[in-house]
Amino acid sequence: MSRLHVVSGKGGTGKTTVAAALALALASEGKRTLLVEVEGRQGIAQLFETEALPYEERKIAVAPGDGEVYALAIDAEQALLDYLHMFYKLGSAGRALKKLGAIDFATTIAPGLRDVLLTGKACEAVRRKDRTGRFVYDHVVMDAPPTGRITRFLNVNDEVAGLARIGPIHNQAQAVMRVLKSPETAVHFVTLLEEMPVQETADGIAELRAANLPVGGVVVNMIRPAILDEAAVEAASNGRREDVAHALTYALERTGSGGARRTGLVEPLVDPLLEQAREHTERLALEQRGRADIARLGLPTYELQLLGDGVDLGGLYGMARALRKQGCP
Repeated sequence: MSRLHVVSGKGGTGKTTVAAALALALASEGKRTLLVEVEGRQGIAQLFETEALPYEERKIAVAPGDGEVYALAIDAEQALLDYLHMFYKLGSAGRALKKLGAIDFATTIAPGLRDVLLTGKACEAVRRKDRTGRFVYDHVVMDAPPTGRITRFLNVNDEVAGLARIGPIHNQAQAVMRVLKSPETAVHFVTLLEEMPVQETADGIAELRAANLPVGGVVVNMIRPAILDEAAVEAASNGRREDVAHALTYALERTGSGGARRTGLVEPLVDPLLEQAREHTERLALEQRGRADIARLGLPTYELQLLGDGVDLGGLYGMARALRKQGCP
């Protein structure tokens, strides 16, 4: 089983929410999971209704079965200071460089270095062991950049090639790539049953495969419930105004609103209902095409229902349960 789970997806698909739910699901039954954020948006803190995450690993949730979820917001500048201290023993000198703006300057002019630092911190957590030789974390979940940037972000070996072909930075990039291209890693994509997110998911998977980076599964998020059965969908797609009026009159009479036709309750409702039914059938057809496109990717697929009132902490735990029931990952 993979131990580093990288979660990507087009903006607006609920990538951060799914990453948080996945961390909870993986932490069930006494496991320990680290949830990592690399974009500095503090989305994890908002989801778990806690204060902004500092640059340290902090316990933020308890999973079913006494599992634990820790979280870390990785900051590129702080990660570089850690790196300088680890390899060059630059303690106070490194902090002085930060005050002078040298750290920010280095990560700005060399974006490849920034990605090495961000991914390197997550990979270090994957490899870290305690004094008994056991891994500190059973799983690490990374809330990664969106689909359009994920391959470049993960393929740090190519990014750093222009910075250093030998030396500590090069060696660090090589160590990171050994984790990212191993069976320990799986990159999951979050999508919606809409044309653009599905297409970006397919493109992102193709890019990862071309770069020999490991692809995990696809999480289809915000599935809306079916309102009409197959017979109703067919009737709506070929809907005739008189049929809708008759059905509406019958429904109102069954609820005790006798004489609905005579009192004029039916006529104003017929056209809006027909329009909504047509929109519903069009959406169902779009979703069916999306499911077919996702199925052609040949990857494990999981579905999460739309939470109408938004995602609170209870909803997050519900999403985690749904992922576990479907065997994700």
